[in-house]
Amino acid sequence: MAKIEHFEIPADDIARAQAFYADVLGFAYEPWGDEMGILRQPDGEGINGDLHLRGATPHPTVVFTVDRIEDTVALAVANGGSQLGDIQPLDENSRWVYIKDSEGNIVGLYDQVAAS
Repeated sequence: MAKIEHFEIPADDIARAQAFYADVLGFAYEPWGDEMGILRQPDGEGINGDLHLRGATPHPTVVFTVDRIEDTVALAVANGGSQLGDIQPLDENSRWVYIKDSEGNIVGLYDQVAAS
């Protein structure tokens, strides 16, 4: 069973978007390099997300944690979806990929792999 891992919000101006989400929704922002940062819930509950420079995903995206990306991609394709790009390492123990659902929406998949 998948669960929502985090959300991703693209921005043309990180500083402007960071100020918006802080002022309007109370999210704290932690820079993670020059082109992205983490949005944290003000009360520590709920899911956190990121702001990143607009690129391949021009609209907000939901990312789901799955048991094994390859299995979920296969199910997506069998049910009218498609894989967008290659599975990418996030760090030594986790990976991600975007898929398109049967309605043309882009969502992310995330898994953790056993350390070798």
